[in-house]
Amino acid sequence: MENSFLKINFLKDAVLRGAPIGWEDALFLANIEEEEEILALAEAADEIRKHFCSDKIDLCSLINAKSGRCSEDCAFCAQSARHKTGAETYPLLDGKTIAEAAGEAERNGAHRFCIVTSGGSLSDAEFEKVIRAFLLIHKSTNLELDGSLGFLSDDRMRRLREAGVSRINHNLETSREYYPQIVKTHRFEDRVDTVKRLKNSGFEICSGGIIGMGESREDRLRLAFELRDLSSRCVPINILNARPGTPLENEPKLTPLEIIKTVACFRFILPEATIKLAGGREANLGQYQELALKAGANGIIIGGYLTTSGSPVEEDFALIERAGFTSK
Repeated sequence: MENSFLKINFLKDAVLRGAPIGWEDALFLANIEEEEEILALAEAADEIRKHFCSDKIDLCSLINAKSGRCSEDCAFCAQSARHKTGAETYPLLDGKTIAEAAGEAERNGAHRFCIVTSGGSLSDAEFEKVIRAFLLIHKSTNLELDGSLGFLSDDRMRRLREAGVSRINHNLETSREYYPQIVKTHRFEDRVDTVKRLKNSGFEICSGGIIGMGESREDRLRLAFELRDLSSRCVPINILNARPGTPLENEPKLTPLEIIKTVACFRFILPEATIKLAGGREANLGQYQELALKAGANGIIIGGYLTTSGSPVEEDFALIERAGFTSK
C-alpha cells in the first residue's frame, strides 16, 4: 500500500509539472482498490484541480426543449422511440418558454444555460425556432449559451455562433471499443467527426460520457484519453441512472468509491478541463457527492436533467460551499 501512495504522489507531481499521464500509469490508478488509496488519489486529484483551475465552480442549467420520439437506439436513453419507457414526449417548446426557463436558471445562480433537444438532428423549422430562442436568451440574460442539438452541419454551426452560442455539448458517451454495445444506429466516428468540426468552427467543446453502463475501467480511461485528444474543455461525467424500459434497466450500480476514483482519474488525464458531475450524481453518489467534488471535479448541473429531477437548488449551493468552492 505504501508503494501505491508513493506512486500516486509521483504521478501527481509529474502532472503538476505539465507531464501528461500515460496509459499504463492511468491504468494503475484506475485499478486501485483500497479505500485509503482511493481517498489519497482523490486528494491528489484535487491538488491538480486547484493548480490548473480556480475555486469557482462551473454551474450549468439545461432545458429539455424537445422530448422523446428519438429514432436513435442509445441503450441508456429514456427518450428513444425504440424503448418503452413511458418518458414524457412533446414537440419543441416555443422560444418564450425556453427564454423564461433561462431567466429562472440565471436567478438560481447558473452561469450557463443549455438548450437540449432529442433526436439525431432538428428539422429546418425546428432549428430556426432554436436560433430565435438563443437570440432571445442572449438579449434578456447574461448567461453563457450552450446547445446540445445532435448532429450539426457546418452551416448550422455558423448560425449558432452568430446567435451567441459559445459551447456545444456532443458527448462521446463511452469508449470507441464499447460504443457498439450501446449504440447501433450511428458510429462512434460520427460523434468524433462532429466534435472536430465544432472545434474548427470556434466552439468551446463540451464532451464527456456516461459511466456505469457495463463498460470496463479500461473503457472509461479510453474515453478520457479520447477526450484529451479532442481537447474537450468541459467534460460532463454522467453516471447511469438506469431507466425502466431501456436495455440497461437492470445494470448494477457502480459503488460511490468507484465513481470517485473515476472522477480522480479523469482529472489526472485532463488536468485543465472543467470536469462536471452531471446526470445521475444524486442517485448514485448520495452523501458522497461532496467527496466526488473534492476528487477533482469543478462543475455540476443544477436544476434537473432531461427526464429526471435534480436536487433543490439550495441543497446544491450548500454542497458547493461544503466542498470549498465559490459560485461567483
